Amino acid sequence: MKTAKGWRLGMCRVQLSTGQRHARAQLRKPLWILVLISLFILFLICAYVYPPQSSSACYIFSSRGCKVLTDWLPPVPTREYTDEEIASRIVIKEILSTSLVETINSKIAFMFLTPGTLPFEGLWDRFFHGHEGRFTVYVHSSKEKPLHVSHYFMNRDIRSEQVIWGKISMVDAEKRLLANALQDPDNQHFVLLSDSCVPLHNFDYVYDYLMHTNISYIDCFYDPGPHGNGRYSEHMLPEVEKKDFRKGAQWFTMKRQHALIVMADNLYYSKFRNYCKPGLDGKNCIADEHYLPTFFNMIDPGGIATWSVTHVDWSERKWHPKSYRAQDISYELLKNITSIDESVHVTSDDKHEEQIKPCLWNGVKRPCYLFARKFYPEALHNLLEHFSNYTTI
Repeated sequence: MKTAKGWRLGMCRVQLSTGQRHARAQLRKPLWILVLISLFILFLICAYVYPPQSSSACYIFSSRGCKVLTDWLPPVPTREYTDEEIASRIVIKEILSTSLVETINSKIAFMFLTPGTLPFEGLWDRFFHGHEGRFTVYVHSSKEKPLHVSHYFMNRDIRSEQVIWGKISMVDAEKRLLANALQDPDNQHFVLLSDSCVPLHNFDYVYDYLMHTNISYIDCFYDPGPHGNGRYSEHMLPEVEKKDFRKGAQWFTMKRQHALIVMADNLYYSKFRNYCKPGLDGKNCIADEHYLPTFFNMIDPGGIATWSVTHVDWSERKWHPKSYRAQDISYELLKNITSIDESVHVTSDDKHEEQIKPCLWNGVKRPCYLFARKFYPEALHNLLEHFSNYTTI
């Protein structure tokens, strides 16, 4: 009797012990899942509060840039938006979220902003030769009807208006070029060039560089000095705040979505049209140096590279960049420009601080520049002589 009772008691203890171990195992089993979920939530919160600032970090998440990650969480406005801002941001968000249909014959639109005849048409003719169907040309001539020597430029002139340096008419000309180029659905990338621009690489290199990434190359940096944020006007409030004001060269390349957004924008454009002009409030605000950098810094900072793929030498620190004459042209000069793989911005305050960043293409460091300016017309012969050498990959 005692033996049977003891046996049943022992079995109860075994079952109890087994049940306890099983319960503890059941409790421990989802613990690692909870830890992973907690870490993931913490990661998202940190990424939202401290978003990636470099292009390489953005590419970890998506080729679309930093914007994708922050889309998962609701925006935290620092103030109440005006009706015009709400309407504008809805349009911008819809355009950015719409997947553009890739066409069979995706092309680059080369848009030339020039006062008259293009002195380097012969060089561009050699650049374009053999790549028909992969590009289109548009010429905005602001002073006189250009004389063309290349058949690629024949009948490619658009209706033009006078352009005055430093005035909003420069931005108007850029938008006029974009409007004409957007009419061709095959145009997927848009390049703004001047009459003094030359190509640094062959066509295939330029095409792959621009078409095989999903960002726009818009020069954009923060300059606290008198030629940067010193040009800001408080009349731009509330839509444009001083902390968002940026500076950059006007020579951009832009994907189709961003080109559509520029055409759709009137709210922010009107702020620069009315309050960014030479002499206003004793300041010399240059609209083409500030409108696009500020606009894209506000609406899609993760969708742009913050440098221009057109090289300009500002080392002389004058109102205009260094210009190259015929005697300056050499294989070494051109190769040196094409080998630069870091963008450098210098602030206009007393510190003259250099802001140096690597040029990242799909997260990989690569040479920054596809084009260069400013070249005198007399340099054409020497550029043609060196073209096949310095553009060889």
